[in-house]
Amino acid sequence: MTLANESVRITRTYPTTPEHVWRLWTTPEGIASWWSPDGFTVEVGKLDLRPGGDLSYTMTATAPEQIAFMESHGMPLSTESRKKFVEVSEPGRLSYTSLADFIPGVDPYDFLTVVELETVEGGVRVTMTADAMHDEEWTQRLAAGRANELDNLGRVIDADEAGA
Repeated sequence: MTLANESVRITRTYPTTPEHVWRLWTTPEGIASWWSPDGFTVEVGKLDLRPGGDLSYTMTATAPEQIAFMESHGMPLSTESRKKFVEVSEPGRLSYTSLADFIPGVDPYDFLTVVELETVEGGVRVTMTADAMHDEEWTQRLAAGRANELDNLGRVIDADEAGA
């Protein structure tokens, strides 16, 4: 994970196919299985997978540490998140803007995430690049959360491959 040029870039390689990762990234069941950072759950409300289409989901803090963090920062335990798809190129590239409207004292703004899937020896390389947030602290939180989510994605893939 690196911070450079006002973006966060994280790369992982998984022992599966781009099509498998694509399904996990673009279906309500797939998203709910790994999308949230540890200590949170996700429930997808809307998924319109096309350029200009929307993804909305509710993320809820469920673990004591995350609940305490949210409460100490004056944030609700559940927040609805909204994304708008910019590019949908199955199974190689997905991009979307995210609305950051949950940060106390900060005006809402959009930031872009680009996900690239590339077949490599032994699996698929996933590269996620996200715009930096409004300050370094929130950019670091974004980087840590996205890295955790990709680790969760790896655990779901490992479990799927073991059960296959």
